[in-house]
Amino acid sequence: MDFLSHSTIVGFMSGTAILICLQQLKGFFGLTKFTTKTDVISVLHAVFKYREEWRWESAVVGLIFLAFLLFTRYLKKRNPKLFWVSAIAPMVTVVVGGLFAYLAHGENHGIPIVGRLNRGINPLSIKDLNFESQYLPVTLKAGILTGILAMAEGIAIGRSFAILKNYQTDGNKEMIAFGMMNIAGSLTSCYLTTAPFSKSAVNFNAGCRTAMSNIVMAIIMMLTLLLLAPLFSYIPLVALSAIIMTAMFGLIDYEEAYSLLKVDKFDFCICMAAFFGVTFITIDVGLLMSVGLAILRALLYVARPATCKLGNMPDSSLYRDIEQYPVATGIPGILILKLGSPIYFANCSYLKERIMRWIGDEADITNANVNEVEHLLLDIGGVSTIDMTGIETLQELRRTLEINGIKMGIVNPRIAVMEKMILSEFVDKVGRESFYMSIDEAVEACRFWLQESNVSKNDFSVHPTVV
Repeated sequence: MDFLSHSTIVGFMSGTAILICLQQLKGFFGLTKFTTKTDVISVLHAVFKYREEWRWESAVVGLIFLAFLLFTRYLKKRNPKLFWVSAIAPMVTVVVGGLFAYLAHGENHGIPIVGRLNRGINPLSIKDLNFESQYLPVTLKAGILTGILAMAEGIAIGRSFAILKNYQTDGNKEMIAFGMMNIAGSLTSCYLTTAPFSKSAVNFNAGCRTAMSNIVMAIIMMLTLLLLAPLFSYIPLVALSAIIMTAMFGLIDYEEAYSLLKVDKFDFCICMAAFFGVTFITIDVGLLMSVGLAILRALLYVARPATCKLGNMPDSSLYRDIEQYPVATGIPGILILKLGSPIYFANCSYLKERIMRWIGDEADITNANVNEVEHLLLDIGGVSTIDMTGIETLQELRRTLEINGIKMGIVNPRIAVMEKMILSEFVDKVGRESFYMSIDEAVEACRFWLQESNVSKNDFSVHPTVV
């Protein structure tokens, strides 16, 4: 569930909101026939296929309710103190719509109503549970599949609204809640339950903030089913459609999609994958498409990690990326490179090739007989972990550098990385003197070695060997 990125949520919310709005056209036009499919093409095809059933009376009433609900939302935005007007607007719509349909006999004038509702709640179904072996394989297969899909959709919906209110969701707790809810539901003749997007949106727009609102809502719902159900039989279906459509309009975030396009094109592609997948195929496929792109991006980051050359900032002991800080200067004879990601088998070849390319660019080995680089320092403070292939690659890199007369030093390794290097005997092979706590310490050591090397060369030139 961690691959449900912000761009995925934006596309998912917008696509689902548009899809639900289009599905409400059934109630808006008073249609009795409709499709069970959820993609935009099928929904629009059904709307125009049954256009002979369109009821202009229902559409007019729907427009009136929709205008009223949108106006209350406008008042809330203009004056936050009037939030209660928007909060009670759906209830006013239901009550007024029910009274209008009852007094005007709306069902006889092209305004479909909910219809007969009986008092009571679902009967217990625990006695109908069947654990015979012939049914278990099918039950397990369907249960696992629907459970995974329901959890994915539910958590995606939860995170969608969490982003809007800037709070965190716990995937583990959500999974437990879905499981307990459906276990209890299976014992009381309930259908598979997830977090319905349309009802969550209505709840969100009403100003609900905590789980206590769901408890109150459940209690009121139970009392309504037990005592007041027949009173809701006159509610126009178009009133319910208008309430849901109003809630959906606020979830279509085209401004954020445009922002993604400007900031990060790949994030925009992930957003569009979720949007078009949800609207033109199914919600599950839309989520899978966007999550697949997110995983692909993560793999690309792992396979092509960032590396940069560090230089010394003037009048300080700080070392920064020379491309980001042009004032940072390199140190003669010393090349400092920073590795900023874990070293895995997937990126080892790229890292070795990239490091050798840095050395080639710095020292111009192919065009000069003398190496300008005598010391390579690898700052691996950003490397959180390393596998055995990565350790072997560093060992091969060290041998290659030694052939070219370059010494390699390791700077600021993390505990987890250092432990693996010790257990693999890499530290013993390279030498403990090749490990440093900071770049400044490593540079001082390299400068000392460079001075010693220059002194040795001068002594050799002054006192040549006599044969």
